[in-house]
Amino acid sequence: MQPVKRPRDKRLDVFRGLCMLIIFIAHTPANPWLAWIPARFGFSSATELFVFGSGFASAVAFGGTFTRSGFWNGTLRIAYRIWQLYWAHIALFVVLAGISVLIAPEGSHAAQAISYLMSAPGAAVAGLVTLTFVPALLDILPLYIVVLALVPVMMAARRLHPVAPFALSAALYAATFLFGLAMPGHSNNGGPWFFNPFAWQLLFFMGYAIGLGWWTPPALNKRWLVWLAAVIVIVSVPFNFWAFTDAFPALIDWQARALPLNTWTNVHPVRIIHFLALAYLTLSLLDKARWLLDTQPAKVLTLVGTQSLPAFLACTALAWIAGIALDLWGTGYLVVALVNLAGLGGVVAAAAIAKVFKSEPWTKAKDVPSPAPRVTAPAPM
Repeated sequence: MQPVKRPRDKRLDVFRGLCMLIIFIAHTPANPWLAWIPARFGFSSATELFVFGSGFASAVAFGGTFTRSGFWNGTLRIAYRIWQLYWAHIALFVVLAGISVLIAPEGSHAAQAISYLMSAPGAAVAGLVTLTFVPALLDILPLYIVVLALVPVMMAARRLHPVAPFALSAALYAATFLFGLAMPGHSNNGGPWFFNPFAWQLLFFMGYAIGLGWWTPPALNKRWLVWLAAVIVIVSVPFNFWAFTDAFPALIDWQARALPLNTWTNVHPVRIIHFLALAYLTLSLLDKARWLLDTQPAKVLTLVGTQSLPAFLACTALAWIAGIALDLWGTGYLVVALVNLAGLGGVVAAAAIAKVFKSEPWTKAKDVPSPAPRVTAPAPM
C-alpha cells in the first residue's frame, strides 16, 4: 500500500516566502528600509524563522525517505541535496563577483566584499571551494549544508533512543559556548562563520522534530501561553527598536551587560526564546483568521516560499545589485523605494519563472486537433 502523501502546510510556505523578502531587504547594503524589518523590534530575526522552517520542510521532504527507502537511501538523498546546494553557493559567488567587477564603483559595499578575492585570488578560491572562506552575506547556504549533513546523524541517533537526537543537538549547541566549537572561514583572517551551524542546528532540528512528529509543540491559543508570549515580545521591543534605544542609550548598555556573548553567531538563548514566543503568538492569532492564507498577498508569498532555493539565489543577487544602485544613486526616499520595490518584484518574478521551469512544460503533449476525415468521391459506375 502506497503511503498517503502529507499535504503541505500553507503557513510554512507563506512564512518562508516572507523570509525571502525580508532577507532581500536585510542583505541590501546601506538600505534605509532595514530600520523597519522585524529584527528591529525584537531579539530574533527572519533568520531564526528561515532556519526553523527549513528544518520543518526538510522533515517533510527527506524524513519520509528514511522510513520508506531505508537509512542509506535517505542519506543518499540528503547527499544529493547537499551537492546541489554546494554548487549553488559556488555559482552564486561567481555571479556576485562578476557583477561587482563589471558595475560596482570603487569603494562601494560590493567592491569591499570581494576585496579579499582581488588581493589574494588563489587563497580566496581555495577557501571558497573548501568552505573555509565564506564571504559576508553568503553564510546561509553553507549553514544549510552543514545542518543537512547532520540529518543522517540524528536519524541514526533516533534508532538508538528517542531522546538521543535531542541530547545530541543540545550537546552541540552547548559546545559552541563551552568549547568554542565553530566553522572557520568567515573572512580572510580565518574567523568563524557569521552563523555558527553547530549552534543554529538547534533551531533547525526543533523544526525537523516537529515535522517528523518526534516532538509535539503546545496547542495553540492556550490563554496563559498567549499572554506569556505577548509579554516576552512586548518587553523585547524597547531593547531593540531604534526609537527607544536612540532616546534612551542606557538600554543598549543594559543589554550589553545582560547579554555579553555574541547573540547572532551562536544564536543566544534569548533569541531562541523570543523566536518561540513570537511564533506561538503569531500562529495563535493566525489560527483565528485562517482566511488570510487564501488572500492574494498570501498566494504571492506561497509562490516564493515553495521555490525557496531559486528565490533565495535571486534575492541575494538582487540585493547585491540594489546595494550597488544605492551606492551610485544615493539614498533619497524615491530612489530607495524604487530600488526596494524593484528588487522585491524581481524575487517574486524569479520564483514564478522557477515554477514554470520545474513544471517542465516541454514534456507535456500539446493538444493537436485531429485532422478531418478525408472524403473521396465515389467511383463511377
